[in-house]
Amino acid sequence: MSGPAARVPFVGLTGGLGAGKSTALAIFEELGAATLSTDAVVHDLYGSDHIISAVAERLGADVVRDGRVDRGAVARKVFAVADDREWLEGLLWPQVGERMLAWRAEAEAAEPPPPIAVVETPLLFEAGLDAAYDHTIAVTADEDLRAERAGARGHEAVAERAGRQLSQEEKAERADFHVRNDGTRDELKAELSHVLASIRG
Repeated sequence: MSGPAARVPFVGLTGGLGAGKSTALAIFEELGAATLSTDAVVHDLYGSDHIISAVAERLGADVVRDGRVDRGAVARKVFAVADDREWLEGLLWPQVGERMLAWRAEAEAAEPPPPIAVVETPLLFEAGLDAAYDHTIAVTADEDLRAERAGARGHEAVAERAGRQLSQEEKAERADFHVRNDGTRDELKAELSHVLASIRG
């Protein structure tokens, strides 16, 4: 690639629940990357008045607790009804996309620029978002390890199982880089350092 768009490589990071994508994102930040979690953006949006009103009107007032949308309650409803899931994605994803573009522009304008800009995107391939990135990375882990790590997450684990995520193998096959996370954090950091070096060329 050449020109301004190539100044900071734009990288999508994905992986199943418990695979370690959030840990990988934190490590990339330690390595100097600009990082963004789309989950964190959605969490923020779920506290905004217009999203709360729209979701309560569509799905019922019981999905709002303590002044914000209850993600677990929403997940249980929308994964059971395809029309509701599509409606929710239509409500949230354009706004997530706007924030992501603004964040990317900030990363591009930074002096000095970060080596890469990494976005944690759980449904990267499923939502057809891979084309938006210069490179994609899939983090995978042993299934027993994933279950152990996800054990304390309750409704989030249920939401993924009820969702339409690709298998780990499919994510790994479609990604430009595949990183296993079966060992220690230091081992994961070493792997991601190699990936960063490869992307930077």
